[in-house]
Amino acid sequence: MPALRGHVVDVTVGDMGPGMMGRPNWRTPGPGWQGMGMMRLSATPGTVPAGVVSLRVTNVGVLPHEVVVLPLPAGQAAGERLTGSDGKVTETGSLGEASRSCGPGTGNGITPGATAWTTLTLQSGRYELVCNLPGHYLAGMYTELDVTR
Repeated sequence: MPALRGHVVDVTVGDMGPGMMGRPNWRTPGPGWQGMGMMRLSATPGTVPAGVVSLRVTNVGVLPHEVVVLPLPAGQAAGERLTGSDGKVTETGSLGEASRSCGPGTGNGITPGATAWTTLTLQSGRYELVCNLPGHYLAGMYTELDVTR
């Protein structure tokens, strides 16, 4: 992986596939878990300064995942987007995504055990990081990223 520019946010995506509870990098439910706890998406740190931000996404699950960056409208909390009949949210307004194993940009998902990344220039505001593969958002794969001045 190349050296990432700007402020680096480590994003972990995962699911509770067969045997996941015994893996040393799987954490018990706690901060960063959403929904039913079957899938998760967490970001550390959760707040970064405006400017160049790199998301380094590691898939610790057994299913492919992705991370799409969407502006979070005022008054809306992470996890409140409507999903379509395909189990996905609209990506209108997306600022970028990490969805290609061992590389930047769009692809067919980050394979289990792989890392992907994306580097964006973010203005101050609230953003939602989501896995937008069918059904993953409803299963709890979202978190808020706050960008300060």
